[in-house]
Amino acid sequence: MLPLSDTPSHKPSKPELDRKNSFTTLKPYLPRTWLIFFVFFLQILLLLTARNFHTSTVLTTRQPLPESNAIGDTECPSGKVFVYDLPKFFNTELLENCHELNPWGSRCDTYSNDGFGRSATKLAGVIPESLLGAWFWTDQFASEIIYHNRMLNYRCRTLDAEAATAYYIPFYAGLAVGKYLWTENYTAEDRDRHCHMMLNWVHDQPYWKKSDGWDHFITMGRITWDFRRSKEEGWGSRCIYLPGMRNITRLLIERNSWDYFDVGVPYPTGFHPTSASDVTTWQEFVRTRTRATLFCFAGATRGLIKNDFRGLLLNQCYNSSGSCRVVDCGGSKCSNGTSLILESFLGSDFCLQPRGDSFTRRSIFDCMIAGSIPVFFWNRTAYSQYEWFLPGQPESYSVFIDKKEILNGKSIKEVLENFKEDEVRKMREKVIEYIPRIVYAKPHEGLEGMKDAFDVAVEGVLNRIKDQEQEGFKW
Repeated sequence: MLPLSDTPSHKPSKPELDRKNSFTTLKPYLPRTWLIFFVFFLQILLLLTARNFHTSTVLTTRQPLPESNAIGDTECPSGKVFVYDLPKFFNTELLENCHELNPWGSRCDTYSNDGFGRSATKLAGVIPESLLGAWFWTDQFASEIIYHNRMLNYRCRTLDAEAATAYYIPFYAGLAVGKYLWTENYTAEDRDRHCHMMLNWVHDQPYWKKSDGWDHFITMGRITWDFRRSKEEGWGSRCIYLPGMRNITRLLIERNSWDYFDVGVPYPTGFHPTSASDVTTWQEFVRTRTRATLFCFAGATRGLIKNDFRGLLLNQCYNSSGSCRVVDCGGSKCSNGTSLILESFLGSDFCLQPRGDSFTRRSIFDCMIAGSIPVFFWNRTAYSQYEWFLPGQPESYSVFIDKKEILNGKSIKEVLENFKEDEVRKMREKVIEYIPRIVYAKPHEGLEGMKDAFDVAVEGVLNRIKDQEQEGFKW
């Protein structure tokens, strides 16, 4: 088993010899007093030893807690979070070996800068100059790193495990399995190893044992299906199916809609505001944009798929007489480092959002951040995924066209042209209103006076845990 802590226990120091001798000189005169004092001293010594032994079994982070975290329960009504100090093998060591995370090349630039990636300098001239420092080429699988850094500075983090409502496990599950997904050189055992070891470590902690994991949560930076391998020769790891993982709440960029413990959180995008004023400046920028195109689509066809739905969307766009803007992402045209997608979203009233390789795609959030109104074709693309982060009335911010109607020849252009100008304005305003809830702030402390996606996610977890403690709770 891996060591529980890099920090040795502190044993009580021995009393000084000359102090012992001074007490000894009193013995002929005060034998009963000496005996009482000795017993009292022994009790204190045993108490200190027991306390040190207890605290050494649970890791606390080496990073000092910010002064702003010395707050009372009134400022953290949902409770406080204790962050396990996992051995580096499970998180930072993976980043230190970032050149090994992908079989085709180094991912060190991708996951640099605390997970935000390189600065998006190529967006100069596309976005307001004052906001250029808030944009990065952030990878869609970077949420584990972003959440870990934010959690260490979270205003409702506590270093006292006994006082915690919830316990965060900073295991980079997505990075750990990612390197084993793409070649046949690795076994199912390789893909499961990190998760097995993490569960063994966490299950050995006293705070796991008091609740059997109901008050524990984790960020898993890939879609849920990458951790649900059912057969040895299948895709991904078995992490979610491993014994002991059952009761842990999991923050994922795509959830299994039928699993209570899966919570869908927004994909990381390129916009990471440094202040609340950055957000309001951006909201005003996208609100006042001139949008010359009715709708747009950014994506690539799936040539090997029969009746490829994306191919149908591309054909409708090309045949829409200037009403649709296309960004064909075949090859590497849409890889990090291009402004084409953002420009397309900024210039269009609506953006088409079919399912990606799975039911969701990062493009949903890139589109909404640009103030464009998403058009969905599957309920599971957004409506049953991100309930904590998006409006409860889907029609208030989006358009839904059943995929079967498109397959039967329905015109997307005709559907969207039927919306009146005032209806479009109201939907866009709702999208803009929710921008803070779908971005991840740049400061590790978050945004003053404004909740971002991290705040919404963690408060949601804390509220779920408190709900679970209520008599008669059902999930």
